[in-house]
Amino acid sequence: MARPLRIEFAGALYHVTSRGDKKADIYLDDDDREEFLVTLEEAHTRFNWVVHAYCLMDNHYHLLVETPESNLSLGMRQLNGVYTQRFNRKHKRVGHVYQGRFKAIIVQKETYLMELSRYIVLNPVRARMVRTANQWLWSSYRATIGIAQPKGGLNTDWLLASFATRKSTAIDRYKTFVSEGKNQPPPWQKLTNQVFLGSEEFITETKKHIPKDKDLSEISSSQKRPLAKPLLHYRERFKDRDRAICEAFKSGGYSMKEIGDFFGLHYSRISRIVKHSVI
Repeated sequence: MARPLRIEFAGALYHVTSRGDKKADIYLDDDDREEFLVTLEEAHTRFNWVVHAYCLMDNHYHLLVETPESNLSLGMRQLNGVYTQRFNRKHKRVGHVYQGRFKAIIVQKETYLMELSRYIVLNPVRARMVRTANQWLWSSYRATIGIAQPKGGLNTDWLLASFATRKSTAIDRYKTFVSEGKNQPPPWQKLTNQVFLGSEEFITETKKHIPKDKDLSEISSSQKRPLAKPLLHYRERFKDRDRAICEAFKSGGYSMKEIGDFFGLHYSRISRIVKHSVI
């Protein structure tokens, strides 16, 4: 199976994750977590990254990173590579720390930065490691609300400015926004073609950044697909509702939530229809 294509350009925003090899922990103690944040800050400085949010779990991490220059892969090579060297040296180990390549989803900033920043810092809460985001010491939440020093090159200005112009008001609104997000559905229901989180127009513009001489054998089949037809097309073409739903999903252009909203069904119902389809 072809790997998802890396789309890199100046000003892109990514949700990045990387997991431990064979699901092993990538941090064995708090010193490892501190070392990772130092390494992240070094990548931020060298590659001019804007780090909007982060969360360090046990066997993986989440980053929300903006690249003013087209250099995500270069920065990730340093981040994961240098941390691996330091981790192995400290613990007298050899071999891989991370499992394969990092995963990067390209994000429409104006629409999803706030939602993803909330999703990221709530990871320990959803995992029942803590009761509130404030209790987890290894995410950007505490620095964003002003009770801890920023680390890892964290920049909270754009995020807080999305809530209010006065910082104190912005922090209060951000805290409320995060507290209300615990039971919200994950944003990945709106993911398109494995790597895009944004509107159809955003995806169309983003695809223009794929180099014309790019070897298309590196692109997964879902990313090669043309833009899907409007959902109305599938409903009118296929009289059977479930068939129309499955064909719309197979187009790769719509998330289950988008299809569910159009057909008046919950996304979990769409999931069951697609799962049990034999089309």
